[in-house]
Amino acid sequence: MRVLLATTTIIAFAAFAVNANPAPLSVKDLSLMLRSGFTANAVEREVATRHFLGTLDAAAEKNLVQAGASPALIAKLKSGAFAVPTSEVPRVQAELKAKEQRRATEQEESRKFNTLYQAQLAQKRNGPPASVAAPGSGIAALVKGNLVTSENGTLRPYLDAEFEKKKLIGLYFSAHWCGPCRKFTPSLVDYYKKNAPAHPEFEILFVSNDKTAAAMEGYMREVQMPWPALSFDKVAGNPALTNYAGSGIPCLVVVDETGKVVFDTYSGKEFRGPEAVLADLDRHFATKGPGQVAQVR
Repeated sequence: MRVLLATTTIIAFAAFAVNANPAPLSVKDLSLMLRSGFTANAVEREVATRHFLGTLDAAAEKNLVQAGASPALIAKLKSGAFAVPTSEVPRVQAELKAKEQRRATEQEESRKFNTLYQAQLAQKRNGPPASVAAPGSGIAALVKGNLVTSENGTLRPYLDAEFEKKKLIGLYFSAHWCGPCRKFTPSLVDYYKKNAPAHPEFEILFVSNDKTAAAMEGYMREVQMPWPALSFDKVAGNPALTNYAGSGIPCLVVVDETGKVVFDTYSGKEFRGPEAVLADLDRHFATKGPGQVAQVR
């Protein structure tokens, strides 16, 4: 369930940026934003622009309060201050219909490209597979032709050939708007600079949960990310990759080149934290030589 929620979250936040007339927010959207790190004031500014769709009954109000909504935000939602204007209703209805069509397309794509994740689940239940992954499968195949890197503050294409050499890949799901992410990312940069030169089989791949491509690029530039990233416009359309994410960020999931999970920020629904993954990596690097990868847990 957590991987499905993560995919929905990433796709939804990506849609904020690409839709010239963004859809109004629901109670679920507001709760998700608050739980993901948005402040109550930031949520209020967003809903003032996009408007609110739905009603605020007792259950919905309790949900938002538990997520961190302020009394002022609750009061304005109840008053109808953020309601969709009558003149906008036809446009909203048309956009919601289009959104449902996009969701159906995304679900079909997810079904087609979900083989890797299903294999991962099967291995966790039944043990290692009898054979290795076929050539052309795995993480490198999922991102081929869609990698970028920040050089001197400018995004440039990242060579697929370099990424294909990696045997241990940390999928880093993060965003600039997320306070805990901005706190953790500098530590991850330091960790990478310390360990990557001694372990050329190790790489990190940034999978952005930012709301715009500009925000993603600014985030990479601000913290001077030394690793590649999946191009912003390819995130929402890559459910086979985003399915690895947990229900919240920052989330660091270490996989081998075939896509099998080695270390994870989440243990089931339990949030261990990305720091725990760095501790796992420390133990791995202490016992494995360069090029060696731990067995899947």
